[in-house]
Amino acid sequence: MEFFKIVDLQTSEVKLQECLSLENLDTYSSDLFPLQKVEKDRVQIGGIWGEFTLMHQSISGGVRFALKECPNALAWTVTTGFPPKEKKVVIHLTVNRKEREPEFIEEIREFMEDLSEGILKALMERESALTS
Repeated sequence: MEFFKIVDLQTSEVKLQECLSLENLDTYSSDLFPLQKVEKDRVQIGGIWGEFTLMHQSISGGVRFALKECPNALAWTVTTGFPPKEKKVVIHLTVNRKEREPEFIEEIREFMEDLSEGILKALMERESALTS
């Protein structure tokens, strides 16, 4: 299954990569929280679905995250400069199932809403700090 969320914000790949690091996870997600210190491209996190290793990669257009031990192989990207909205920020989340129960789908939608609000806030605050 895949899900998309468009964030109404123009930014750059570099700004996404700088802003959406594991070290500042708490600035853009209230659903995930670090349980240990960040180690390179990973951190142990807790969240609405339990405890996992959250993996982070810089990719073309932005960043990719994945929950390493997740039985649904839950992963998401945050990118700009590509379809479906080249001039906006696109959150694209996938799980390795064709169907899931409605409660799980609602949790994913709420998670994506939290992410979109957090990303918008974090990037706006970053821009404001740079221009002050």
